[in-house]
Amino acid sequence: MLSVELDQIDKNILELVQNDASLSVADIADKVGLSSSPCWRRIKRMEEQGVIQRRVTVLDRNALGLNFEVVASVKLQLPNRENLELFEQAVDGWPEVVECMTVTGAVDYIIRVLTLDMHAYDDFLRDKLLSLGLVSDVQSRIIVRVSKRTTAVPLSLVEDSSSSNTK
Repeated sequence: MLSVELDQIDKNILELVQNDASLSVADIADKVGLSSSPCWRRIKRMEEQGVIQRRVTVLDRNALGLNFEVVASVKLQLPNRENLELFEQAVDGWPEVVECMTVTGAVDYIIRVLTLDMHAYDDFLRDKLLSLGLVSDVQSRIIVRVSKRTTAVPLSLVEDSSSSNTK
């Protein structure tokens, strides 16, 4: 169930901006068959609804020397509300952690960490993650090769509001 109503033009706009946030409103409008003003209003509406959260530039981490990537499973000693909040606050301040997800199962969190090398990751583990005093176990998996990575949301799975009204 959609929390907002989107038609095919909205989805086309979203497809364009999620692949190239540098496009001008005029370029987007031209590609979706609208004039600039209605296109701008649609983009503004989707921003206000929270569908478009922000516009970013995707950097090449390898070109920047951040060649060491790890996915770590983290188990807290005592996963109560206070410790979960303390952990999340700490992670929020660590630039090495580029994703942190609360998960179900045998661990409490999955984090994705980018560093320069294995030594930098070891420093991160010792000086940040384990020094919190909240963590009972960390299982690290070094990423050898990424075969797919995207920031794009699969818009083809989103139902058109115009088609749902006819059902």
